[in-house]
Amino acid sequence: MPETPKQGRIQVYTGHGKGKTTCALGAGLRAAGHGLKVLMICFMKSKVAVRDGVEDVNYGEFGAVESISNFEIVPVGRETFVDKEHPDPVDIKMAQNGLQMARDALENQSCDVLILDEINVAVEWNLISLEDQLDLLEIRPPNVELIMTGRYASQEVIDAADLVTEMKEVKHYFSTDDVMARKGFEF
Repeated sequence: MPETPKQGRIQVYTGHGKGKTTCALGAGLRAAGHGLKVLMICFMKSKVAVRDGVEDVNYGEFGAVESISNFEIVPVGRETFVDKEHPDPVDIKMAQNGLQMARDALENQSCDVLILDEINVAVEWNLISLEDQLDLLEIRPPNVELIMTGRYASQEVIDAADLVTEMKEVKHYFSTDDVMARKGFEF
């Protein structure tokens, strides 16, 4: 591995606006371009989805980073949406598996940048506990950059972070133009 940063930071991208995952991907891509090893664990997302009867890559980033040897994305979710009020035990199990992957990556220092996509939502929806999320902050080696995304970042996570960006929706074509999610932009 190339020389890693002397001091990793904790970054949080939260809020109700668009762009949280995109910001994390940009940071990861930049780090990978400098030879750093990036691991992105995507809570509540699957790699494959069926749209209009056709099976395809669910989110474009899954296909895009396949050719980048030092950037790995691991989805730990199902194609279906999680029921916030009554999460399925399968969803909880998958999120717990993602949490364990994150712990292992930090404990083994197997990456320079760890992106935990939608972890804030997984906590808010009780797939993992806030205590488990905060534990990741505690066990993070000082040279690992930890990036967490998703709406609903807790005040405890915000307080522990070095950088917090809140995405605020000012205008969105979903509501103004009645546009559905578009391939290449929302997924």
